Amino acid sequence: MRIGELSRRTGVSERLLRYYEEQHLLQPERRPSGYREYSEADIGVVRRIRSLLAAGLSTTTIAAVLPCVREEGERLVPTCSVMLADLTQERRRIIQAINDLQASREALDTVIAAAPPEFRRAVEGIG
Repeated sequence: MRIGELSRRTGVSERLLRYYEEQHLLQPERRPSGYREYSEADIGVVRRIRSLLAAGLSTTTIAAVLPCVREEGERLVPTCSVMLADLTQERRRIIQAINDLQASREALDTVIAAAPPEFRRAVEGIG
C-alpha cells in the first residue's frame, strides 16, 4: 500500500510516517518510481510506535526496543529480556522528570502564595 493508504488506515499523518522512516522505525520498500510501498504488517508497526510514544519513549529508544515487542490485544508485550533494562531506565527517567516538574510546581505555588491578596484576587480562577 502507498503512504496515503497507510495514513488513512492508521490515522497517522503522511508527514509523521515519513518522519518514522527517517528515524528508522519504518522501512518501506521503494518502487522503481520512488514511491514507498508499505505492507499490511506496517499497520501494526505504526500502532506499536504510537503506543511507545504515548508511553513517553523517544524515537531513538523506540528504534532499539521496537523489534522486541509484540501486540497482545491492546497491550505491548516484550519478546526480548534484554529490552527490559532499557525500559526500566526509561521509566526511571520519566519518574525523575515527574519529580522535577512537581518540585517546579511547588516552587511556583510558594511564589504565588507569597503574593499580596489583591494580586491573587486579580488572577482568581487561573490554575
